[in-house]
Amino acid sequence: MLDTLLGAIQAVTPGIEAEAARNLYSLLGATIGAGLTVIGAAFGIGRIGKAATESIARQPEAAGSIQTAMIITAALIEGIALFALVIALLVRFG
Repeated sequence: MLDTLLGAIQAVTPGIEAEAARNLYSLLGATIGAGLTVIGAAFGIGRIGKAATESIARQPEAAGSIQTAMIITAALIEGIALFALVIALLVRFG
């Protein structure tokens, strides 16, 4: 399957060597993976912030526990995003 993909790459971009094409498209894949990771993490943390703000507006007396839960959840999302980013880069350079 990789040979078929490299053949298609060489057909689209004649004159490019197979190794250069492999490096180019692995870099492109790692870049797309890292970008999607950042977008997903930003979306998740934004939703957490929105929900926490609405919850504090409804119950101001519970603000401390809501903020604590929000920070823990945001840290978990950041951890998963960092893990996905490392995996994308390891696939590229590994």
